[in-house]
Amino acid sequence: MKIIQTILLLLVSFTNPICHAGDWPQILGPYRNGHAAGETLAASWPSGGPEVKWQRPVGSGFAGLAVSQNTAVLFHRVGDQETVEALNAETGEPLWKQSAPVSYRGTFNPNDGPIAVPLIHNNKIYTFGIAGRLQCLDLKNGKVIWSRDTHKEFQVGEGYFGVGSTPIIVDDKLLVNVGGKRKHAGVVAFSLDRGFTQWQAMQDDASYSSPTSAFLHGRYYAIFITRLHLAGLDPKNGNVLFQFPFGKRGPTVNGADPVVVGNHVFATSSYGVGGFWGQIEQIGTREIWRSEKPMASQYTTPIEYDGKLIGIDGRQDIGTARLICFDPETRKVEWEENNFGYATLLEADNKLIIMKTDGTLVLAEASLETYKELASEQIFNSTTRALPALSNGLLYVRDGKTLKCLKLGADAPATPEKTTTN
Repeated sequence: MKIIQTILLLLVSFTNPICHAGDWPQILGPYRNGHAAGETLAASWPSGGPEVKWQRPVGSGFAGLAVSQNTAVLFHRVGDQETVEALNAETGEPLWKQSAPVSYRGTFNPNDGPIAVPLIHNNKIYTFGIAGRLQCLDLKNGKVIWSRDTHKEFQVGEGYFGVGSTPIIVDDKLLVNVGGKRKHAGVVAFSLDRGFTQWQAMQDDASYSSPTSAFLHGRYYAIFITRLHLAGLDPKNGNVLFQFPFGKRGPTVNGADPVVVGNHVFATSSYGVGGFWGQIEQIGTREIWRSEKPMASQYTTPIEYDGKLIGIDGRQDIGTARLICFDPETRKVEWEENNFGYATLLEADNKLIIMKTDGTLVLAEASLETYKELASEQIFNSTTRALPALSNGLLYVRDGKTLKCLKLGADAPATPEKTTTN
């Protein structure tokens, strides 16, 4: 892996859940930036696409899976129950199920199921339901350890699409993009073991962006995109270390996660907002540029690769979308694939795993020079928005009805048989 990338992964790993090899315990993987650890992928797929190890029906929702210790955690809605299910990651065999009633009904979008990816840490699962139910479950048996009704407690409105931001663990606290504007609880810190409120900060509504973290200048930063701001908070006490306007009022959303590149941060949104590039300094933080070019992504988070960013510019619902690689320092586009279509991206083994919203799965080289597609296959015939999860060579993808486990890992080379001579 490239030097700058490796440094970033080491820094981020200090503030994120401890992972076992091959785990995908949270949104965008072990380092929360779309990069997998220690995966070896096949460079091509057999005719008909990657092997389907198992598949099963799922309920409503856009939440991708989290995987830890050979347990895959599925968060979806079945009927009027918001349900967390643990599955054997290799076989799909059900291990346990925990459900709670939910009455949310989509308004701007018909989806009524959870959007936020589960978070696994120290044999516990943290989920944030579409109607604001925040809970902690035991990974081994699904027992509810604690739960909070954040919308009721912090007077949060439903928003356009319900809850859509996955919490983060920093400095032994669960930090959540709650959006309790009237209670000065835009961001709230909860204790991991009991769910007690430890601090609340920012008078802002929630976004659909999930926070990230960084260790810079000798301290931890929890970096959030709220409804109208990009902010860095001190996880110890909620003090705002930096804050910039980001987003627009009216029928707009912030959906992509912030991306930390060295001591810089990138944010992107559509709806006339565009991209933001700033430098996180020891005393204060400065804005370097903001523009709709080269990237204004509706909700997909770009991948940092050797200091460059690879991701989608455009929207899923209207217009066209292109896949681009660009230098955030200069805004120079290194390469582009016009009319590519909207998609989410992961990186593993110097390859891009691209899940298009039209149901097409693409494997491409992670390159700064050109776009080179290695394989492509139609996996679903419906809109596919949930983030994929990659664990031990297996890719977990889902649309609105079906979850599939696909084999993407390369087979180990055969060991030559020993010959004996008489």
